[in-house]
Amino acid sequence: MFRKTLKKDPELFQNVSDGLRRLYRTKLFPLEDTYRFHDFHSPALEDADFDNKPMVLLVGQYSTGKTTFIRHLMEQDFPGMRIGPEPTTDSFIAVMHGDQDGVIPGNALVVDPKKPFRKLNAFGNAFLNRFMCAQMPNPVLESISIIDTPGILSGEKQRISRGYDFAAVLEWFAERVDRIILLFDAHKLDISDEFSEVIRALKNHEDKMRVVLNKADQISTQQLMRVYGALMWSLGKIINTPEVVRVYIGSFWAQPLLVPDNRKLFEAEEQDLFVDIQSLPRNAALRKLNDLIKRARLAKVHAYIISSLKKEMPSVFGKESKKKELIANLGEIYHKVEKEHNISPGDFPNLAKMQELLNGHDFTKFQNLKPKLLEAVEDMLANDIARLMALVRQEEANMPSQSVKGGAFEGTMSGPFGHGYGEGASEGIDELEWVVGRDKPTYDEIFYTLSPINGKVTGAAAKKEMVKSKLPNSVLGKIWKLADVDKDGLLDDEEFALANHLIKVKLEGHELPASLPDHLVPPSKRGTVQQD
Repeated sequence: MFRKTLKKDPELFQNVSDGLRRLYRTKLFPLEDTYRFHDFHSPALEDADFDNKPMVLLVGQYSTGKTTFIRHLMEQDFPGMRIGPEPTTDSFIAVMHGDQDGVIPGNALVVDPKKPFRKLNAFGNAFLNRFMCAQMPNPVLESISIIDTPGILSGEKQRISRGYDFAAVLEWFAERVDRIILLFDAHKLDISDEFSEVIRALKNHEDKMRVVLNKADQISTQQLMRVYGALMWSLGKIINTPEVVRVYIGSFWAQPLLVPDNRKLFEAEEQDLFVDIQSLPRNAALRKLNDLIKRARLAKVHAYIISSLKKEMPSVFGKESKKKELIANLGEIYHKVEKEHNISPGDFPNLAKMQELLNGHDFTKFQNLKPKLLEAVEDMLANDIARLMALVRQEEANMPSQSVKGGAFEGTMSGPFGHGYGEGASEGIDELEWVVGRDKPTYDEIFYTLSPINGKVTGAAAKKEMVKSKLPNSVLGKIWKLADVDKDGLLDDEEFALANHLIKVKLEGHELPASLPDHLVPPSKRGTVQQD
């Protein structure tokens, strides 16, 4: 009945969250529930999972500056915050927006239907006693939520004393967050066994992963190059993907830089990271859609595996021995399902983990293959997702590109301390004199060797001089367009000086402006010609 309505009425979904929620409940959840997907992979999704703000998960060894990083972003302390050189944060803290400062303990948090944490209840009291939500009125938190995690220590003792499966909790969060930031300290790059285990647990979420090499202002440029190389080598061994994970280098706190040599690098890296975080609200709907598709693909494969195991079970005798045999030969069943249903090997769950989980289940209670349930999911992937994709683009277009505001994000947006202010094409932005005029005498000497007619040189004559910069034609063409202010196809002495100034800007490694800024317009052209 639902499927017929869905096809008839293309306006059924009011927004992406509503569409995802309804598709999950009516098409994917029945398949998951029938084949016990939630016992093997991931708990069922709830309404709050579709409605919550984008979340950023911070992970790292102790004293890498995770809590300080959050404080730096918000420019405000949050309830329950502790900072120190020793392992101080011993809890998972969800830092979220609220009308007033306050802390909600874990046991109360997992029964709140408006928060996306109800399924964490499965990790038991040992975890819930180490979980809390810090609420506060902060403009940054109006757009995103941040999850602070306990510092990861080395040694077997720490792993045993936690009392809950730390890697499994992080994996639960990784499935639901929009960005995972791994923090490393430039002074101690040793990746402990537990940290390696954690990074491997996040293996299916490399697309969400970013790396921050923090406290980089405390070492010299030469040491920084060595540390960066060592970090990339260590990560390459653990993450084990052909793509290189993005690493941001800097000092993410509001204190003076100890070694200021790399200030410009740190500023550019911080700006890049901020832009990445600011894009999260805009891309949140797409991320949720992507995660639902990943989940649906896994649920389909899981249904094929479980129904294949059920099919192989004897109806009366020898059930236990057959179960052991099937678990031992699970790899063969994977191969059979892969061939029979044309499924990519990358869509299958981890073999060893699946074998371990199957040991605790009664195979006789598994369900046979139900084609209608699988058809509903196929229909969702083939038709409904495409319609939702159009809604995603619509919602994205209506959102500002940088929608996280307040805190440290404000300091780099405008004014003299904005990123790139007074550099490149912005040089001379707040000066009374025309900045190009400083080098104009030098440019004039070249200009008059090009035999100007009526005070202007032709495009052909200007080109001979401009190509000496060795910049590609596409760049020189843009510079010509910016410099020919009056659009007459010729350059006078001021426009020629401007063209050379823009060549210098590009050769110094800066980007050209999309249109000519007011402070670069030649004095004789101001107020008379408008740039198109």
